[in-house]
This record gives sequence, C-alpha cells and structure tokens, in this order.
Amino acid sequence: MSAPLGVVIAEDHYLLREGTRALLEDSGQVRVLATAGDATELLAAVVRMRPDAVVTDIRMPPGHHLEGIEAAHEIRREQPDVGVVVLSQHADASYATKLLEHGSAGLAYLLKDRLGDVGQLLDALRTVCAGGSVIDPVVIDALVSLGVRDSASPLSTLSPRELDVLREMAQGKTNAGIEQALMLSSSTVEKHVNAIFGKLNLYDEPLVNRRVTAVLTFLQNS
Repeated sequence: MSAPLGVVIAEDHYLLREGTRALLEDSGQVRVLATAGDATELLAAVVRMRPDAVVTDIRMPPGHHLEGIEAAHEIRREQPDVGVVVLSQHADASYATKLLEHGSAGLAYLLKDRLGDVGQLLDALRTVCAGGSVIDPVVIDALVSLGVRDSASPLSTLSPRELDVLREMAQGKTNAGIEQALMLSSSTVEKHVNAIFGKLNLYDEPLVNRRVTAVLTFLQNS
C-alpha cells in the first residue's frame, strides 16, 4: 500500500475545514499536515510543510473573491511538485478558465458537493499529484452544452459520442478509464479521441498535451 498523501487544507469556515480533514484522514489515504483559514496562512503552510497536495476553497479572507485561485497559481509557480484541488460552490466556467489560464497541470476544479463523495476527492488528489488535471463533471456538462449551442464553437463539430469522450477526458481519465466509463472497446475510444483532436485542430507536438488542450478548448469557447 502506498504512503498516505500529505495534504494542506485551506478553508475559512471552521466546521467545513474540520469536516474535510476528518473525511480525508478517515480514508486512511491522506495525512493532513496543516490547515489554514486564509490564503496567507495557506502559502506559509505549503512552504513550511512541503505537502504533496493542497485542498483550498476558492473564496477566502480578506476579500472573499478568488484568493484560492491566486494561491493555486503561486503554489504551482513556486512549487510545481505540489498539486492543488480548488473547491467552489459555483459551477462557473469563468472560474475554471481563470484557474487554468496559465496551464492545467497539477490543478483540479471541483464543486463542494464532491465532499460528500470522498472517493472523487481522493481521485482528484491523486491526479493532481501526478501532474494531471480534473474539472468537475457538472462544470463540464455546462461547458459542453454551451459550446454545442454556439455554432461558431469548435465543439459544434463534435458528435454526441465524441462529446461523451471529451467529457470523460476532462475528468482526467485515461483511454482505459474512458473505456470503462462508457463501455467502449479500446479501438473505439482511440478512434473517438483521434477524431476529437482532428476536429479541434490539435496536432501531435512535443511540448503540447493534446488532452489538456482539448479541455481548454471548450473552456475558452463556453
């Protein structure tokens, strides 16, 4: 069994902060190294504790605006080995776009409703620790719906099944994970993934992660 992930939690509401701590620690897969009530405390705790990952609220003192996103950007810039999961009450595409504006590696945007399903939060933590990215399925559904309705959006060229595959891809799933989720063969998933890349004009380049770029495409076209 792998060692527990070291995590720092940032949340200004005491009960929610301690509830998140209890959920994660009770899983046996996380060791909470520190908690913080604002972005300044969070950044100090990350420097001090060197966690594997951070779970942070999107809005914190003093401004209750986008302090969690700003902290995520600084953490990823200064300590790129630390993954960050940002929690929000809002399925707002603009927040997700803001979070990923400098790149999506090691970042996740989840709704706070996911705290009721610790398995999804743990999956997101593992994904960001591995350098991957996750966007909440509810946000993805809203983005895809908006993109499909806009005939000028690149998403309007995708078939319904290709949109299903893109939705799973945006949740950080590999081709194998997509096969399981949609009950498709490996060759069918590969065909759909390649069709998505082709229709979105994403070409195989050494410094470009086409899966991430595909997700960013519908974020930018929502």
